[in-house]
Amino acid sequence: MMHDREKSNSAIVATKPTNKAGATAAEPVEPRAGTKRNVGEQSTHQTLGWARVSQALDRVRKAARQKEKEKFTALFHHLSIDLLRKAFLALERNAAPGVDGLTWQTYAADLDLNLTDLHARVHRGAYRALPSRRTYIPKADGRQRPLAVAALEDKIVQRAVAEVLNCIYEEKFLGLSYGFRPERGQHNALDALAVGITDKRVNFILDADVRSFFDAVSQSSLIRFVEHWIADRRIIRLIRKWLRAGVLEDGIVTVSEKGTGQGSVISPLLANIYLHYVFDLWAVRWRRREATGDMIIVRYADDIVVGFEHETDARCFWDAMRTRLEEFALSLHPEKTRLIEFGRHAAVRRAKAGLGNPGLNPGGDLQFPGLHPYLRAYPSG
Repeated sequence: MMHDREKSNSAIVATKPTNKAGATAAEPVEPRAGTKRNVGEQSTHQTLGWARVSQALDRVRKAARQKEKEKFTALFHHLSIDLLRKAFLALERNAAPGVDGLTWQTYAADLDLNLTDLHARVHRGAYRALPSRRTYIPKADGRQRPLAVAALEDKIVQRAVAEVLNCIYEEKFLGLSYGFRPERGQHNALDALAVGITDKRVNFILDADVRSFFDAVSQSSLIRFVEHWIADRRIIRLIRKWLRAGVLEDGIVTVSEKGTGQGSVISPLLANIYLHYVFDLWAVRWRRREATGDMIIVRYADDIVVGFEHETDARCFWDAMRTRLEEFALSLHPEKTRLIEFGRHAAVRRAKAGLGNPGLNPGGDLQFPGLHPYLRAYPSG
């Protein structure tokens, strides 16, 4: 099914194998669009496609594990029709459409032809990213959280690129980050924090929240960070297209040099890449060089929990973190960032001082949204 994007013929474009690679490195060539197959043949074809994708991504993952300093210069050929199909089938089937108006079901009705056309446009440079549609969802504090709903084909290509890049970055990211990563979630972050406060001497906790993170990210800094490992210019161009596609709201497309479009498929990975360089590596280095006592770090997306043995370390880190974030166009949310006394004797000390329970307001409610799951599970005192 053809739609409002640039029309193109449906010729298959076979991608070039990597240099010096054996026969298994060659990307598959899809049969001519519209070729009839019975159910058994379709099932076999799809199974073989998944196997080819898995083998290709395993090679990327192995290379990322082995490479210490080398950049990846040839990734684009991994954006095969098989990978695009895998990306499409992984999308939310009932998600709201973007500016193209296309739904998952409409695209699936002629999937082979659509993916063949998309693959051809991507590989000859004719693919164009569409603006995301702005929508809002309510936040717990009564305000509205802006989301960017991407067009369907943008979601497909973004997910395919994310599949390839995740093979690299999952070998590079640090263990302290948990948000938006394969097989890592909120419960894993909570478990890590539980182990940290049990095994280490933690008397103070800095609960930090980055203000409007997805809207504030410097796109130029983000591209520089991606280029630390990715030297395939075609992958970089795709990321630039998505960052510069803009947002449609009230009939007006706005393009900004800041932000990653919260709600887009590629945005969580780009966010983790940004914070990996801005916060994670820096925080581990600060702990190694500056901390005078025990210190634990857990990051879930842009919510950060850091535990300290000494209050002086906590306050020095807080000041240094504020400066570090400002260097990369970020800031701490003043109402959601707090240092609280924590640990076995905290409640007793605060009670003697007439300060009440740590982490609670006078009415007894938790006042730090970013930290309340941890405090509920592991209360002070």
